[in-house]
Amino acid sequence: MNQRFALPDVGEGLTEAEIVTWKVKPGDTVALNDVLLEIETAKSLVELPSPYAGVVAELLVAEGDTVEVGTDIVVVDDGSGAAAGPADPEPAAEPASEPAEPADEPAEPAAVAEASPQPAPDGGSGATLVGYGSREVAPRRRGARTTREPAPAPGPAPGAPAAHVLAKPPVRKLARDLGVDLARAVPTGPGGTVTRADVLALVPAAPAEPPRRVEQHARERHVPIRGIRKATAAAMVESAFSAPHVTVFTTVDATRTMKLVQRLKTDPEFAGIKVSPLLLVAKALLVAVRRNPDINATWDEENQVIVVKNYVNLGIAVATPRGLLVPNVKDADEMTLKDLAVHLNSVAGTAREGRAAPRDLAGGTITISNVGTFGIDTGTPILNPGEAAILAVGKIAQRPWVHKGKIKPRYLATLGLSFDHRMLDGESGSRALADVAAVLEDPARALTWS
Repeated sequence: MNQRFALPDVGEGLTEAEIVTWKVKPGDTVALNDVLLEIETAKSLVELPSPYAGVVAELLVAEGDTVEVGTDIVVVDDGSGAAAGPADPEPAAEPASEPAEPADEPAEPAAVAEASPQPAPDGGSGATLVGYGSREVAPRRRGARTTREPAPAPGPAPGAPAAHVLAKPPVRKLARDLGVDLARAVPTGPGGTVTRADVLALVPAAPAEPPRRVEQHARERHVPIRGIRKATAAAMVESAFSAPHVTVFTTVDATRTMKLVQRLKTDPEFAGIKVSPLLLVAKALLVAVRRNPDINATWDEENQVIVVKNYVNLGIAVATPRGLLVPNVKDADEMTLKDLAVHLNSVAGTAREGRAAPRDLAGGTITISNVGTFGIDTGTPILNPGEAAILAVGKIAQRPWVHKGKIKPRYLATLGLSFDHRMLDGESGSRALADVAAVLEDPARALTWS
């Protein structure tokens, strides 16, 4: 029986996702929980496993499509053998919603419809995946099948309207955008369906040399606002216009911190672990939170209270090819320096690869934005929504500095702390930043202040 798998809500109340990559094609055999495709949500890339075992009968959406949660995306024949009788034809008097368009789904090829793969050990039908829930799936009624003549070779086809060609809506839209006549396409898809590749095959190749007085480069590039970028934009607008931001700055002599980083790199306890100045910046911020707990809080508008957190989920802003992500290390304040290093590397690496799970991105309490990695001295970062403070760390570089009464080259960095002025005033925000600077100037303070 054909089972239709709808796009699930993979967490955080998401309403839509972009189809990034299909890992299967029609005719492939899949087992329960085999990966079917990758989707991009407003949070990250997510792999969707199959809730059924059987044969992939049809892919209902194309790569690049943005679909809403609850939309059917793939059909899997689970081999249960149900619904084998002849299908009722569609009522002739029922008008189509779009006269020029055929049914969204072509007739199922006989090779797929009649195949009866062995059922999975669990029955292969109606399996429930964690987080997906279960639902009743009724057999889909199909119209009577007709024999379709092979399509002619590419060339003019007068009188052959595109409406009689079997193609899915995304493929039809592509053909319209490219000015391609679907009737000229040679179908290579299941059941004589015209595919995206068939349409692209009709697009003439660009000339080797563009004609003169024709620009060779587009003057504009339009980037769709969706997925992670769309979510980030909405969050930053909400934060910027709901929380009154204040930023304070200080320049710190981080020479001792840089020496400690070098020692840790050769310490056997840290063998195989990447150690960077960010690790000690994170430790310094955790010490400052312990001494200034109000910077680790959130504003509860509904109940009109400030909620001070007695735990620290430390967020790290990470630039990825798909946009800015802020994964966080849960309970970072309870970790040893070694454990903190391991978890910082893990969450940052997973985010860059686009594999951060919704849990990794939720629940942060305070954030570090390491703009120094881009050669920037400092910045005025916008608060992560719901947080009271965010620390910007500029590049650490040698500069002239007065040290013990003499001008010497020292490793300096500029720090900027943005905070919500509803929860923190200038004094509390400045004291917290001063504590971070003090620990970076003398890392031994992390021991004396703990």
